[in-house]
Order: sequence, then C-alpha cells, then structure tokens
Amino acid sequence: MKAVVLRSYGGTEVLTFENVPDPEPGPDEVLVAVRATALNRADLLQRMGAYPDPRRGLDFEIPGLEYSGTVRAVGRRVTRWKIGDEVMAIDAGGAYAELVCTHERQLMPVPTGVSLADAAAIPEVFLTAWDALVLQGGLTSGRWALVHAGASGVGTAAIQIAKAIGARIAVTCSSGKADSCRSLGADLVIERSPYDWASDLQAAIPGGVDVILDVVGGDEIDRNLRVVALKGSIVQVGLMGGASTTVNVGLIMAKRVRWIGTTLRARPLEEKAAVTQKFVAEMLPLFDSGHLRPIVDSRFDFDDIASAHDYMASNANTGKILIDVGSSS
Repeated sequence: MKAVVLRSYGGTEVLTFENVPDPEPGPDEVLVAVRATALNRADLLQRMGAYPDPRRGLDFEIPGLEYSGTVRAVGRRVTRWKIGDEVMAIDAGGAYAELVCTHERQLMPVPTGVSLADAAAIPEVFLTAWDALVLQGGLTSGRWALVHAGASGVGTAAIQIAKAIGARIAVTCSSGKADSCRSLGADLVIERSPYDWASDLQAAIPGGVDVILDVVGGDEIDRNLRVVALKGSIVQVGLMGGASTTVNVGLIMAKRVRWIGTTLRARPLEEKAAVTQKFVAEMLPLFDSGHLRPIVDSRFDFDDIASAHDYMASNANTGKILIDVGSSS
C-alpha cells in the first residue's frame, strides 16, 4: 500500500511516500480502505518530532489520527462490522495510508446524510470537543462554555455541541473568522489575544463561564483563571501558545477551579473504546437529525500532503482540512 512514512523529523520535506506492506487485522481488528483522512495540529507536531506515535515496536511511523473508509477485511473475533461497511474512526496513527487497521470498538458508522469523503472531518474534533466539554467539563443545558480558537476544527465542533445540548458558548478567534463562528451559533464572539478578550467577556458574563476548553495554553492560562466561574472547570487539550507560563495559584484556590489536562491519543484502548461507544450512542444521532455537521474548509489530494501541512500552519482554515486518499467511486 501507499503511505506517508516518517523516517526523520523536520519540515514538510520529511513527509515521504513509500510502498509498505499491507497491514493485517488482528483478531479484534478491522482492515479499512481509507477514503479520506484529516489534518490535526498533532500531525504537524509529530512531523517535527514533538509528538511521536505512542504505540511501541513499530517498524516505521505513519502519521494520521482519523479517517473514513470502507471495511476491507475483519478479524476472526469481530462481530460488529462486515466487509463493505462505511466507517470512520480516530486512532493513534496510521491514517496517512491507503489501508489501516483499527480495533472494532473504535470504529463508528458514517452518519446518514454525511458523505464518506466528508466523514473524516468528524472523529477527532467532535470526540475531543464532546469529551472535554461534556464528559470532563460537565457542561449542561443553560451553562456557559468558553472555547479558544473557535474557528478551528475543535472549535467549530464545540460550538455545535454546546448549542445541541442547550448550553451557551463564547469563543475567541481572529477577527476575520468571527462571522463563521456566529453562523454556527456562538452566542458571544470575541477577538483573540493580544486583544483583551478577558475584559470583554467579564463585562458580558459577570459571573464567569462554567467550562473552558483551551487548545492554546501559554498566556491564555492566566486569562482563563480570570474569567472562569466559581467552581468552574478548565479543560486543557492543547498548547499551541506554549506549555509554560506564570500561574496565579491563588485564583485556582479562591475559585475552587478544576483544571484538567487531557489527550485522547495516549489513552488505553479500553478508555478510547468506551468514549467512542458513548459518543455513538449519545451524539451520533445528532448528525442524522442535522443538529451537528462536519465543517470542511478545504480538500487536498494525497500527493499534496505537504501543501496541506503548510496550509494548516498558516492558520487560514475554518474547520477541517481533508486529504483524499482513496477513490471517490
């Protein structure tokens, strides 16, 4: 099969195509012919050597955290899927390839009304946003959420999820992306730092926000502590702005804040499978009803993967950047 293989780390020049052996599914795994994959910030970090594949004993590293495709073969203990089923999934890696193997309980059916090619825009961002806001942050109807990078893949998913469960949501984003966030239902849109968004938010929501989903870190951490409500939650899912900063511990104590650090990629299989199946039961029907939809910014051919990485690095996208790997037929 054709795949992007990392033999070294660095710029986009290390994204090299190779013909490698087809993967073979284990007893509980499903072999999927990849129709499309999607870019994530983690892919850029992995390419640069800052976020290696957590799986041990690999002969080579194939990036790619999510995909959509068609079941090609199943392991002998697989009962949930059959050859020809259209599926999507988030995995620890391997999606920059024509074929990928995933445990059967990490696969999800492609929602009715979503094309197989667009379904690759769903798994990582919707699972991440839902897990952070609802499962870990405790967001419920009527409460306020704050999400940074509101026009990103995770941000556009978070806006839709918050509105679908009856919550209210504020986002920060660049001024040129504000209308896109409003069109998805964001209740309050504020220009991101270095603009003083925290003062605007405090004026609009004096009691503070109940749950913050932060993909930025860095200097935003102090502002998060200023605007979070008493006994609120901050869920840290990314560090685009840096991993180190000065923290006002006094505010954490005074407000009795829960500050949660989380990633999906490195969790044990059982945890990832449990989150996936809960998402299938509780959130996937909202795609069928039209309350949720994948937001696709752009598509690139598989051979143009380096250009797609450059585009993501430019921060120009609103929603997901997709890579067409397999045939559209």
